[in-house]
Amino acid sequence: MFDLFNEILQTMRTNKLRTILTGIAVAWGIFMLIVLLGFAKGVRTAFEDSPMGQTSNVLQLWSGRTSMPFNGLGAGRTIPVRERDMKALRHDIVDNVSAVSGVLEGNTVVMRSDSSSISSTYSGVYPIMQREEQLRVTNGRFINDRDVNDASKVVVLEERNATTLFGSPQRAIGRILDINGLAFKVVGTYEHRWISSVFIPYSCAKAMNGFSDVLGTIRVNVEGMSTQEEAEAIERSIRESIGRSESFHPDDQSAIWIWNRFSNYLSQQTAMSVLNWIMWIIGLLTLITGVVGVSNIMFVSVRERTHEIGIRRAIGARPRYILTQIILEGVVITTLFGYVGILLGTIAGEIMAYAFADVEFIKDPRVDVGLAFQVTALLVVAGAFAGFFPAMRALKIRPVEALRTE
Repeated sequence: MFDLFNEILQTMRTNKLRTILTGIAVAWGIFMLIVLLGFAKGVRTAFEDSPMGQTSNVLQLWSGRTSMPFNGLGAGRTIPVRERDMKALRHDIVDNVSAVSGVLEGNTVVMRSDSSSISSTYSGVYPIMQREEQLRVTNGRFINDRDVNDASKVVVLEERNATTLFGSPQRAIGRILDINGLAFKVVGTYEHRWISSVFIPYSCAKAMNGFSDVLGTIRVNVEGMSTQEEAEAIERSIRESIGRSESFHPDDQSAIWIWNRFSNYLSQQTAMSVLNWIMWIIGLLTLITGVVGVSNIMFVSVRERTHEIGIRRAIGARPRYILTQIILEGVVITTLFGYVGILLGTIAGEIMAYAFADVEFIKDPRVDVGLAFQVTALLVVAGAFAGFFPAMRALKIRPVEALRTE
């Protein structure tokens, strides 16, 4: 085996320029494959870590208007979402629902600190809002169960609002904020990409709105969903439950508006899979160019060594030995330059990770160990394929004809 590899290396040294040019095509194909797959991985990771990916089991419900008559009631009725609907959902779909919460949106009011003021709306929420929307608390804490039970006058501000009102998020903690004539204590600040709401306990917002049971949004956390059919079944169960409470047909899609995040999540997952396959296809097509080049150089090598192969066959070299040598030569060339492509692709992944550190749609585009093993196996197969057909041609050379070849 050692002698066999020496012969392969000797052949590569004899044809340096041809080997290097062919190897560059292989290295470029592997490099592009690694970069493209790393990019697809980065997009998929960014989606999985986004609020959509992390809270795909949430369904949000809004008020709607009926589009069909039901039980003697005409179409065109406004159907609000109410606090009693939350209780109905907890009772009717208990096997699937892990949590039901409401969001009560307040009117636009002026909020004042000692030194500044802003005009904004407030949202009465439950503690689960922090997890559902992936709100990162940067100072203090978020609304807790005790705040809701006691209707505590506490508030959580987005960092930019806290800076406007108190100079900095850190200085806001423990300070008093006037909201619609009521004194609220700032207990926390948070950071989010697009949410900038002012949050107070749900019970406190309800008191400020005259104890009305009409909500802005109902949020339903559902566990155990894995298919689109299950997501649609849960959605229908929600319509049936609220339909019994508010008297509308369960098939009336516009009576209440439901944003099924899980359905959107599945659609995004499908798009991520398609993207990954597209990257694989583009990368493989690029790699095939290099493999064809290796196969061509092996054909040329076999033609140039016809006389040598004939002598070996004449003195007793087995066909299996000739076949192994030529196939291994293709594997060595492909693997050697392929690992150069892997190395360059890995470096490119590190550069992309640094360059896209602050970009939302791509996160950690580095290749992992599993991908490296897949590419390694691909290199071996590609190299064997590149050497197979030239090797079969070499086996068809008759020793007598080869010996006459100069």
